[in-house]
Amino acid sequence: MVRAFLPLLIALLPALPTAAHAQSPAGTQVTIYRCVAANGTVALRDSPCLKGEKQEVRAMQRPQDPPPRPVATPAPAPPAAPSPPPARVVYLSPPKPMYECTTPEGQTYTSDNDDGNPRWVPYGGAYSAYPVWPRSGGSVSGSVSIGSGNLSFHSGDPPRPPGSGHHPPRPGPVFVPGGAWVRDTCHPLPQEEVCARLSDRRYEILRRYGAALPSDRRTLDLEQRGIDARLANDCR
Repeated sequence: MVRAFLPLLIALLPALPTAAHAQSPAGTQVTIYRCVAANGTVALRDSPCLKGEKQEVRAMQRPQDPPPRPVATPAPAPPAAPSPPPARVVYLSPPKPMYECTTPEGQTYTSDNDDGNPRWVPYGGAYSAYPVWPRSGGSVSGSVSIGSGNLSFHSGDPPRPPGSGHHPPRPGPVFVPGGAWVRDTCHPLPQEEVCARLSDRRYEILRRYGAALPSDRRTLDLEQRGIDARLANDCR
């Protein structure tokens, strides 16, 4: 029975008198009267049926308006991407070479250049092995040893063998004036060997530091600082 007039009830609800709306607050029940007249006419009212009509009463929930739709708020703009940090430019110096040099006496040492400790050696000094004796006519002949090589010179008559003929008196040895530059022999070391020697020297400084005098520690500190900078740049 309810199913039979439910569609009709839904269609007629908007047409009900406004008094029913005013009497029934939103969300409350509404009483509907279904009235059937003697001739079979069906009427739906919000008040009781007339005399002589068959009445059916139904309590129904007042329809409510749907809640207001939330206002669509625009999505917030995505945060701006942070600007990339400025590029960091690092300048690395090329590895500094190291040379191993050998003196004429066979001693070795390391150097940052291949100059070979240049030094001026006068003729007749420590590197001169042979004196020069005057010969007849004031001429001289002989040889001078400089570094690892020999410098030979001769002028006038060739020397006479001992015991042949007369020789003038010899006043003593006469050395040739002048001199020459002498350099040690140097060759570059491989970079791996350079790093190994720097590390060995740094270890030696640390070993000596505890027993060094305060005046010597300053010198050791400066040397170690230079070695550390070189290891960081040349021996990565």
